[in-house]
Amino acid sequence: MAADDRGGQEPTVRFGNIHGSAVSIGGSNNTNTVHQGGAGAASPGAAELLEAVLTLREALVREAPRGAERTALDAELDGVAEQLEGTETIRPGVVARLREALQRWAPLVETVSAAAALGSLLGALGG
Repeated sequence: MAADDRGGQEPTVRFGNIHGSAVSIGGSNNTNTVHQGGAGAASPGAAELLEAVLTLREALVREAPRGAERTALDAELDGVAEQLEGTETIRPGVVARLREALQRWAPLVETVSAAAALGSLLGALGG
């Protein structure tokens, strides 16, 4: 758990394998629900994942406070975006890297709805 501004503890968010279910992410009186398709749904490609990463990056600029944590997350998202640009397939390790980044900076992204969408894509990709 991470300490919040009030000295208390905030819960840690973890994204595991999610198949054919709805995911609800929220905190601070903000809940975002993402519904994922069943077994017949196609896995997202690199372009869709890149779009979700860039959307989250833009949302963080608008909604998240500036600081060392956001700077580190911004750098991580920028690095992943570079790996995804111009490719048709998702390179090994990218999904795990994104999942770890969302878990590490969960308190920062928990109220950003774009994080829920990215989490849903990561769930659809497995790994």
